[in-house]
Amino acid sequence: KQWYQRRVAITAGMSADLQWSIIRKNSSFLVKSLGTTLSKEPNNLSGKNSFKANGLVNKKVVGVKAGDKGVVLTTRSRSKTSSYTLNKGGRRTIKTIKAVTAGSHLRPDLTDAAIRKASALLRSQSSKVNTKRRSRKFKN
Repeated sequence: KQWYQRRVAITAGMSADLQWSIIRKNSSFLVKSLGTTLSKEPNNLSGKNSFKANGLVNKKVVGVKAGDKGVVLTTRSRSKTSSYTLNKGGRRTIKTIKAVTAGSHLRPDLTDAAIRKASALLRSQSSKVNTKRRSRKFKN
């Protein structure tokens, strides 16, 4: 986490377009697979290597990652970074994500991607309830 904070402090003077042109094709987070270029950087919701989804160069960033029992929503606006732990249920989590991204005009274009990622994380964390099958008794 410290290297990430140092990187943000160093590149604060450069424009987002200049930063993107530097790291677009040359970054340690790039993963090339089957003709597509993906990215594993923090706060990238879709995993695509694009300016819109990039979590390093944009001034306003939204990120969703798995928590202990729920998801952690991370936002960055200018130099202020905030983290919210959302573990009160699926519908309440989605409502909070909508309020933080679109409601506060942070990044309304990333609302859908944040909801999709949070839903997938919550779905993976919920345990599937197995019902025991009853065996039929045969009549003799």
